[in-house]
Amino acid sequence: MLALGALVPIGFVLQAAIAMGWDELSALVFRPKVGELLVNTVSLVVIGVPASAVLGVGGAWLVERTALPGRRLFAVAFAAPLAIPAFVASYGWASAVPSISGLWGGVLVAVTAYFPLVYLPALAAIRGLDPGLEESARSLGMGSVAVFFRVVLPQLRLAVLGGGLVVALHLLAEYGAFAFLRFDTFTTAIVVAYQATFAGPNAAALGLVLLLLCFALLTVESLARGNARYARVGGGSPHPPVRLPLGRLAPLAVFGAVCVVAASTIVPLASVVRWLFRADATDLGALASATGQTLALSLAGAVCAIAVALAFAWLSVRYPGRLSRLLEGAAFLTSSLPAIIVALALVATTLAFAPGLYQTAFTVIAAYVVIFLPRALVPLRAGLAQVPESLEEAARSLGIAPLLARLRVTVPLLVPAVCAGGALVALGAANELTATLLLAPTGTRTVATSFWSAASSLDYPTAAPYAIVLVLLSCPAVALMFAHATGRNLR
Repeated sequence: MLALGALVPIGFVLQAAIAMGWDELSALVFRPKVGELLVNTVSLVVIGVPASAVLGVGGAWLVERTALPGRRLFAVAFAAPLAIPAFVASYGWASAVPSISGLWGGVLVAVTAYFPLVYLPALAAIRGLDPGLEESARSLGMGSVAVFFRVVLPQLRLAVLGGGLVVALHLLAEYGAFAFLRFDTFTTAIVVAYQATFAGPNAAALGLVLLLLCFALLTVESLARGNARYARVGGGSPHPPVRLPLGRLAPLAVFGAVCVVAASTIVPLASVVRWLFRADATDLGALASATGQTLALSLAGAVCAIAVALAFAWLSVRYPGRLSRLLEGAAFLTSSLPAIIVALALVATTLAFAPGLYQTAFTVIAAYVVIFLPRALVPLRAGLAQVPESLEEAARSLGIAPLLARLRVTVPLLVPAVCAGGALVALGAANELTATLLLAPTGTRTVATSFWSAASSLDYPTAAPYAIVLVLLSCPAVALMFAHATGRNLR
């Protein structure tokens, strides 16, 4: 039932495509504009995902395994971009550098906004590795580079692939950040098409192509992930890892880290603060109302998404096979669609089968669950994969019932993953734009929609207070995710 619910938006796109017929569909798909959008979108993913993986894994390795000067500060700074929504970062860059646009502008904003989605799981995975394996490799004559690529990196595969997949899905579905930069992707084109014709055939045809792109991504990630197990019993080597001295490379490493922090955090925040000081008196009542509504909707969405994701993760890890991967893929497929398609699918479904739910908080929360389910699923899947089934078996051998054994043994070990996944969903829901605009009950205004209303009209000073609130609302979730990734204070 959960998988069927997740497939509603996909069914909406397929039904619209079938209703058009092949002649009309082919005429809409095989045309120069679609080719241009395909090149833009694929280029964005092909460049953006590896770049995010390099920054994420490189940053995690630097702060956790090397003697990088100021590594405690950089460890936090590398996670900070998650507190700045991508469309706010784009607003900051566009107002600071008005000429920024196109593919490379989109890559710059997207990579600096989304690389923490790889950095945090990679940091958590590196902290969970047994340093004794690396020391053994060095004792056999391997250099530091060989140890990283042959010992450390293979054990990060699940975290990197999961984080990279989430980054790719964000790139496919992102609208606000690229709209500011005047960079056309399938998502920006779909939003424009829906605004022009509501549920016209052009938007459905573009949505079908985007759906096929996501299916290709899921196939590649599934094949690369394989069936390897990553759990181990025991804490491994009892001593902390030996931090590698960087020597002459230390200044270069610090310079690179500073550049990443500047591009991802300092430039966007500096632009927001600059416009904030130019703003007239802020309507504090409207700001407070938008903040309260944002908190209520995002927290409800996080709780529901965790409940749904836990079922998917359990099937994926404990009962791997074609069926579990098919069900899991359904969740990722749907989340790759632009939020406006998810919203319109829910509008069509509620009007057809449950009119009383139209424009209620229920449909908004349902949209958040569908859109952000992978954010909860990835950490839950990784966390569950590291919990040995032998622990439950030992509990059952002592006479404890299977369900009680899971509640007393497995669930407590999943608390960090649950908190991280819930924080990621709440963070995304608080920053969501298009679905909230379409589905929210009349009179509902979140911080994100209020910001967008002002910023899209080029009223940057009015938008600035809402941007600051978005950042402040995101900080607790980012702090929770960072705490989950590090497990404890940096040594």
